[in-house]
Amino acid sequence: MVGLKPPDVPPTAAMKFVSAGMAGCIADLCTFPLDTAKVRLQIQGEVRIPRTISSVEYRGVLGTLSTMVRTEGARSLYSGLAAGLQRQMSFASIRIGLYDSVKQLYTPKGAENTGMAARLLAGCTTGAVAVACAQPTDVVKVRFQASGALSDSARRYSGTVDAYRTIAREEGIRGLWRGTLPNIARNAIINCGELVTYDLLKDALLRAQLMTGEHGAGGRGQVPSLTPQHPTRCSSPPLDNVPCHFVAAFGAGFCATVVASPVDVVKTRYMNSSPGQYRNALSCLLALLMQDGPAGLYKGFVPSFLRLGSWNGVMFVSYEQLQRAVALARPALA
Repeated sequence: MVGLKPPDVPPTAAMKFVSAGMAGCIADLCTFPLDTAKVRLQIQGEVRIPRTISSVEYRGVLGTLSTMVRTEGARSLYSGLAAGLQRQMSFASIRIGLYDSVKQLYTPKGAENTGMAARLLAGCTTGAVAVACAQPTDVVKVRFQASGALSDSARRYSGTVDAYRTIAREEGIRGLWRGTLPNIARNAIINCGELVTYDLLKDALLRAQLMTGEHGAGGRGQVPSLTPQHPTRCSSPPLDNVPCHFVAAFGAGFCATVVASPVDVVKTRYMNSSPGQYRNALSCLLALLMQDGPAGLYKGFVPSFLRLGSWNGVMFVSYEQLQRAVALARPALA
């Protein structure tokens, strides 16, 4: 990302790829209950779920989490975690770890600055490729998170491996890629709202020399920036530290939540649907609008923001520090 200053040389694409996957897993471990609460709130009130007096109703983030713990046990908060970690190792590695490399491909040779168009194209590209590779893990994760609301006899899968096998057997290989198009749309939007916003916010904080000090986390004094976008900062650049990373990441999480929540709701419902319930993602969207109106597109917004904002904070801080740790260790390992 903008302003990265490893000790001697910039991290390689492979280092960024591995660091992004590891950082994504760390962030998932910290924020997974919020993601589960978001899924429960998004599917609540779906037509196929019987709405009886005795059915469990979720109200708000804390209410959803406490209801799940009371009725299903604390383990339900991490239902689908295995698939979630599998997803991050492939998904975050591609969409985040390869963002800088793809951004450079879209930047004209000799350009001093990376333009907005190049950033947006890079975000869309890595997001789409990541979805194409990691979609089966996302389908299984969503179904496990949603299945906790069902009784034990009604649950469809006994484990992660069984879920992959059952979906492939009953719904075909295409079942593992259910909801790919809305997920591509969602992640193209999220990547643009998340990575590009993080890139721009971090750049602005560094340019304005805000949130800097004599000793940034992971830094060892003033190190010249090796990124080609800002040659004017090379003589004495501000430090690129943890507070800068966190503020930029939290702001990126808010922007991403605002623009991506409608697509996220449709994606969640479509992935969790039974075969034949919806003809396609558009019919799922129309059914949602007819039942809940436009407000239904922002079901689960608060847990979505809490999850995405906190996920971004943990992920980007971990990502930046992991890159630096690998860069510091590389000379010793050579």
